Amino acid sequence: MDGWQLIRRRYLVASLLIFSFGLAGQVDAQKSYKQLKYPPLRAFQIPKPERVVLDNGLIVFLIEDHELPLVEASLLIGAGSVYDPPEKVGLAAIATEVIRTGGSTGRSGDEIDALLERTGTSVELSAGLQTSSASVSALKEHAGMAFEILTDILRNPAFPQDKIELAKIGQRTAIARRNDNPMQIVNREFFKLIYGAQSPYARHTEYATIEAIRREDLIAYHKAYFHPNNCILGVWGDFNSAEMLQLIKQHFGTWPRGEVIKPQLPEVNYQWDYSVNFVRKPDLNQSYIMLGHLGGIRSNPDFFTWQVMNEILGSAFTSRLFRVVRSRMGLAYSVFGMYGANYNYPGVFYVGCQTKLSSTVQAIRAMLDQVRSLREQEVSDEELAQAKESFLNSFVFNFDSKREIIDRLMTYEYYGYPADFLDRLRDGVSKVTKQDILRVARQYLRPDQVRILVVGNDQGLDQPLSVLGPVNEIDITIPQ
Repeated sequence: MDGWQLIRRRYLVASLLIFSFGLAGQVDAQKSYKQLKYPPLRAFQIPKPERVVLDNGLIVFLIEDHELPLVEASLLIGAGSVYDPPEKVGLAAIATEVIRTGGSTGRSGDEIDALLERTGTSVELSAGLQTSSASVSALKEHAGMAFEILTDILRNPAFPQDKIELAKIGQRTAIARRNDNPMQIVNREFFKLIYGAQSPYARHTEYATIEAIRREDLIAYHKAYFHPNNCILGVWGDFNSAEMLQLIKQHFGTWPRGEVIKPQLPEVNYQWDYSVNFVRKPDLNQSYIMLGHLGGIRSNPDFFTWQVMNEILGSAFTSRLFRVVRSRMGLAYSVFGMYGANYNYPGVFYVGCQTKLSSTVQAIRAMLDQVRSLREQEVSDEELAQAKESFLNSFVFNFDSKREIIDRLMTYEYYGYPADFLDRLRDGVSKVTKQDILRVARQYLRPDQVRILVVGNDQGLDQPLSVLGPVNEIDITIPQ
């Protein structure tokens, strides 16, 4: 090392020391974070989409956004796996996939792929539980071409046999690997414990149900549900709304209205009880735990209070589960919990964590203790204020993209919720009291009637699971 390098190094070291001492002095002089005062958040202007209904029944939402020269769209289709026949679970997923990959009667899927790739355009479809969706992303000069492709495959799907077989291979591969991820096992089997193994809200594909699906099933599925009066379209991006509406009418307006007859959604017949359930995975060195019972529906007036209760229980870093089970007791790195609610059928109340084998039973009891604590006495003023502040301060993130705004409005429209439901949620949360939290906790949380699920290895547990009650071992062997 030459003299100049030595001088430079000593200078850098001295500078760092001076900076460190100065920083330390500043830290000592700083106030506690509890003494810091912040100005109120500035008012946030929520974009208001334009809503139009075409003559064929298609509902359209439009938001202009001129930040980038893009046009994006999302189409909600009122069809999903909940309508699959029991012996053909997977039908919605395969039908939706092949509508896209198989192309139309006038243009193959491979030809569509090549055209989209040349223009940097995306047109995709996927199936969900109660609805399916299509998405479009294109430079604004290619928006008309993208809409033309989408409406073509929606109206005139070819369903070629080779693409059907390819989709089936993908489904079989997913079945073969479904027990690789322990969290996937926990979620799947816990929902079956709550709704029932054969319930459309919890069932899953098997080799036999995939094998039973035929091309004529896909054609019938498409004929039953793919109509404009069973769809909602949202479009946002760099356009003039009046011109975009004309473009939409040009491509979607000629899609003929059809008759849509949907099967009645099954009711959830839940029996309140207590059970201990175990999935054996000898290759795991920790336990994956979930426990809970049936939850609620968002239209319930107590939905606002549930949100605050969730913040206090387990859906925030300041929650009781996080502070006590994770930080104070050191039983889990990941711990979570919430009282869930769906739009038109009951959600699930669940609490869960991942913990060492040697702390499995202790973690279960600790989580249940935190649930019980909400039922025993009112939460503190600080907890309530912190929970409401956390929820309301994060409220702006419901609007951080035009897609979120559009998709939410489409969802509210589909399930019959008011367009200002999110505003009502914000106002409702701001009015929640400690008495409200105690009331809903006592009314809706039943820690002595939970269904407990443990996925892991029963060798090395702190105590046998049988100390919690009779153990039901669940077989997750994949039927051939």
